[in-house]
Amino acid sequence: MYGPKSSRLIRLKKFRIQIPRPETTGKRRERISCSAAMANQGAKKIVEKNKQRMDLLWRIILGSNIFYIVVRMAIMYSSFTWKHWFGLVVTSAAYFLSYKQLASMTKPEYSESGEKELLSAGYDMRTGGISEYLEDVIYITVFVQLASIISGKFWWTYLVIPAFGGYKIFGLLRGTFFSGGSEGEVEDEKSRKKREKMEKKASRGKMVKTRTR
Repeated sequence: MYGPKSSRLIRLKKFRIQIPRPETTGKRRERISCSAAMANQGAKKIVEKNKQRMDLLWRIILGSNIFYIVVRMAIMYSSFTWKHWFGLVVTSAAYFLSYKQLASMTKPEYSESGEKELLSAGYDMRTGGISEYLEDVIYITVFVQLASIISGKFWWTYLVIPAFGGYKIFGLLRGTFFSGGSEGEVEDEKSRKKREKMEKKASRGKMVKTRTR
């Protein structure tokens, strides 16, 4: 029914390769603007979460101080001595320094233009690290301040802060100055796993060759 030319055309139509058209400038700009918008939304989310967390810390600090002043300084004023004044100064300094450092770390940066475009979201408190340590200092201070109303022995809990800080510093120093042996062990472990994989592949190849023979 079909001649040689028509059958050849049918074959060419079946095996025709479609070459993708190059991306236009408009589509490229649209893709870049879409990715930039997604990144900006992520940065705004970080700013919002940081603000919620900082507001919660501020309410905790304010509530703890109000409760301590009302109960320990007003209701139990007869037993309030200079030691309690010193403790109030210490807790206030711990609150102020920790909160100020967190506020400085999480402060977002905006452009100087009228639109106030978000340039940097600041430190993400959800990632932990130094922000988590500062939050722990605030929570421990709240516990010590409120528990000291019952007994002054709870001030010994404050030793947890320098002890944990020393533990972290020791870990950093050990990783910096004594990391040669551990790196060698990790490298040996990697090379061992790589060697085992190569041996398994080689054994499989030998098995295939013997079967084909």
